[in-house]
Amino acid sequence: MGVAAPQRPAGTRPQPSVAAPPSKSSDTPDDGQPAERHHGAGLYVVSTPIGNLEDMSARAITTLRGAHVIACEDTRVTAVLLRRFGIVTPMTPYHDHNAARVRPLLLRRLSAGESVALVSDAGTPLLSDPGFKLVEACAEAGIPVIPIPGASAMLAALVTAALPTDRVLFAGFLPAKSAARRGELAELKSLRVTLVFYESAQRLADALADMAHILGPRQAAVCRELTKRYEEVRRGTLDQLAAHYAEAGAPKGEIVIVVGGAPDVAVAVNEADVDAALRRAMATHSVRDAAALVAAEMGQPKRVIYARAIALARTRAENTFPGDTGPEDT
Repeated sequence: MGVAAPQRPAGTRPQPSVAAPPSKSSDTPDDGQPAERHHGAGLYVVSTPIGNLEDMSARAITTLRGAHVIACEDTRVTAVLLRRFGIVTPMTPYHDHNAARVRPLLLRRLSAGESVALVSDAGTPLLSDPGFKLVEACAEAGIPVIPIPGASAMLAALVTAALPTDRVLFAGFLPAKSAARRGELAELKSLRVTLVFYESAQRLADALADMAHILGPRQAAVCRELTKRYEEVRRGTLDQLAAHYAEAGAPKGEIVIVVGGAPDVAVAVNEADVDAALRRAMATHSVRDAAALVAAEMGQPKRVIYARAIALARTRAENTFPGDTGPEDT
């Protein structure tokens, strides 16, 4: 069974803290707020903490203070963050249910030269939220889009999962119903990339069971409460993790699931077919390039096909009369 691996010993983790209010200066009026200095026109995509307020960057604070308006998923959630950092910029809700109506209003303000800060409830906007269409509309209208990078649950999970990070697919939330979820997983099954999913705590056990059924016993990690006091990363095979959460029940907190890619299993092919394909490719390509082409075409390991190509090249050289030429064998 997968073993829970808290990232730091209990009692040693820095606690989420509230940033001290800005010190008074010639730019700061008596109410403690910096003098209003709006940023240049554009959409500022601002990352916010996913649990630990110490992850709020100075640039994010400055950007939120300098924007004409902050577009946010839930004004109640964002209001808490703004109060923590003494930010009084007006907010407007922008979420799945009102995006079609609010987007033209935001574009009008942006076109008039205002600055709009886009935030999600936590983390980096556009990862499983409606921000994409606003960014797309800005790009089409020639309005600058400026990223203010910071915390991301997806990236935090990826770098702690102990799975390959060179090729990654972020799949967001899977469907709530098992049949639809299994169908989507089947489409991802053959991909040789690390998969990253968001999932609700209530559906975690069922989602892991469907993953184990469709994807097989791959290595995976369930990352919970990242950057918070009770942060936990539990690693194991999908079936082990599914069994654990089926028995333990739904955990608390935000969940990210990271799953290893499809195994690199060669499809059985006829040796004569491989040789024929190599001879055709080697007629116009170097041995190395021909081997790479055939390996990709037939789904075989490059080293195996290259070794066979070398053997065929040697046989060809032994049977070639002086003066015959062919492609370079390097």
